[in-house]
Amino acid sequence: MQTAGLHKRSGENKVETIPLAAITSEGPRESVTVSDPIDIIPESEGDDDNFPDGGLRAWLVVLGTFQSYYEKNLLKDVPASNIAWIGSIQYSFAFLPSVITGRLFDLGHDRLLMALGSVLMAVATVLTAQCKEYWQFLLCQGFGIGIASGIMYGPSKAAICHWFKKRLGLALGVMSSGASVGGTLFPIIFRNLIQVTSFQWTMRIIGFTLIFTLGITNLTIARRLPPVNVSGGLFDFGAFKHPAFALYTASSFTAFLGLYTLLTYIVASASVRGVDVSLATYLLAIANASSMLGRLSSGYLSDKLAGVLTLVWPYLYGKAAYIMIAIAYGSSSGAFISLLTAPIAAFGDTGDIGRRTGLYQSVLALGAIAGPPISGAIADSTGDYKGVGIFAGISILASVVVMWASRCLALGRFWGTF
Repeated sequence: MQTAGLHKRSGENKVETIPLAAITSEGPRESVTVSDPIDIIPESEGDDDNFPDGGLRAWLVVLGTFQSYYEKNLLKDVPASNIAWIGSIQYSFAFLPSVITGRLFDLGHDRLLMALGSVLMAVATVLTAQCKEYWQFLLCQGFGIGIASGIMYGPSKAAICHWFKKRLGLALGVMSSGASVGGTLFPIIFRNLIQVTSFQWTMRIIGFTLIFTLGITNLTIARRLPPVNVSGGLFDFGAFKHPAFALYTASSFTAFLGLYTLLTYIVASASVRGVDVSLATYLLAIANASSMLGRLSSGYLSDKLAGVLTLVWPYLYGKAAYIMIAIAYGSSSGAFISLLTAPIAAFGDTGDIGRRTGLYQSVLALGAIAGPPISGAIADSTGDYKGVGIFAGISILASVVVMWASRCLALGRFWGTF
């Protein structure tokens, strides 16, 4: 998934918010029923270690996740820090409900979650077309679409861990690349539709598109392992007693304070740095297209490069420099995002993966909701984007240090693999 709220302030003092949520699903199965949960206390054995790592049914889990969702609205005379709340709330709610939905996934309610999230997503998208006031956009686009995203996103990633182990990183990368497809196509589609029809009908067309793609999502959803009722209840904070898991969660929280800052403000900053407005609006599509490369071929230096590129972005001038930074940042951040949840599978039992992923993503959501408004406040107070870039870049680089410490604790040594 790429960004939850992308903001551009044009010469006519219009503010555009271009949020994006990437929602995913799981693969097909002949028939899926939710049976009574199996109570387990020790780590599960047997089928948990028999990961398909390939085959039609396993890879369809990933193909079913190629669902991307995009919203855009126009607000006038609204401060950037206020606009940022729409995107940050939407994006944070893509993670925040995971502590509940992850537990429900473990109990076998994956189809119910996807159906509920799909209905809410479609309704919120269509209602966005009728919004006129800031609070209406905040309610429909921020809370409505955000909660719908969260209902589906957490269980979808947990299901991938049911089907893959050795190829888990590749599977998560393919799954996440759906966000890049939507992030590339939908801004261009919106830009062309809005020129030939109204904003209301543009949003309705996007809503109808979501109904179709979400229908595919619901048809392909399935889990491989039977439902389980892991001891500890809904909020098993005992997972944070695992030092490596606790540090990894802290590192991701820090990263999300600044991870999407560049994508949030690159269009606005390019417009005031001499880049033609028509090209500036395509920088987001360029970055999202480039992120697919990173998601499919995650590099070792991806997280470090994201921090460095965020630091240098505010000092760029000219068309060529902005295109290069969009491509480089898109690739590196895409690799970083696609593998975020991969280590979670190594911190405990597969039968508990939904609840553990939910705890992790709920903490991460706090960083996602705080980051954009902080960046917006810095931009409003300083009048430029240099302070924004410094804040976001240092946040990402600091997360790399904490993440490396988590890796050392998990391995018991400085180098090696799980």
